[in-house]
Formats: sequence, C-alpha cells, structure tokens
Amino acid sequence: METLDRYDVQILTELQADGRLTNAELAQRVGLSAAPCWRRVRALEEAGYIKGYHAEIDRHRIGLGVLAFVRLDADRNTGERTREMEDAIRKIPEIVSCHYISGAGTFELQVVSRDLDTFSQFARKVLINLPNVKDLHTSFSLGR
Repeated sequence: METLDRYDVQILTELQADGRLTNAELAQRVGLSAAPCWRRVRALEEAGYIKGYHAEIDRHRIGLGVLAFVRLDADRNTGERTREMEDAIRKIPEIVSCHYISGAGTFELQVVSRDLDTFSQFARKVLINLPNVKDLHTSFSLGR
C-alpha cells in the first residue's frame, strides 16, 4: 500500500475518533460495503498505518488529578548516556509519554500524579535522580 485514497483516509479518521467501531458501522460511515472495508482496514494495519487500538483512560476517575509536562535536560547528549536515560524512563509507570526533542532539553515527558504534593515528591526523588539528568522544568496542564 503506497498511497492512501479517500476511503483509506476516511477509515483512518473514523477509527481515530472511535477505535471501537464495528466493521459494519465503519463501512456505513465511509460508504463501502463490509467486506471491502474490512480488507482495507487489514491492509492499513499490515502497512503500519494503524499501529494499534487503545483505550483512553479518564485519569481523574482513577485518582490522577495532575498532568505535568516535564522537560529533562541531560548533562551529556551522547548516545550511551541518552540510552541509559531512556531505559530508566521506560520503567517508570507515572510517565505516560516520552518524546526525544530538539531545542532546549533532551526529553519531554508527560507525567501523571495524584496531586501536587505527590508530584513534588516524585520529581525530587525519582526524576532528578535519573541517570544523566542535569535539570528539569515542569509545566502543569490546566485543562484539555
């Protein structure tokens, strides 16, 4: 699958909005019959356009009221030191997203926490002590 046509784009748009659509619902929304729609979805999955299906969890409902964006500055940006930092970050469940970034900083993290006190303890005990961390800068989500 080299190029996407309008049906493929519509399928991706619909699934991104609601990954739990049945094939029949999806087919109806994009204007295809069920069998061709199913084949297109499988082709999009096999070609890597669809990497997976995920549940979006309401963090407030599970007691995680704080969403913080944390920029970690590395002491040294060498391959080995950066990999050590990445490996340590992957093991921390409070970090729900991690991006290796350009510009100021090395990593941009999304961190969830119960409250500000819990986040503060986490930042002082865990984040600042990650391998190769020189500094961290935090911003908090005020809404979505």
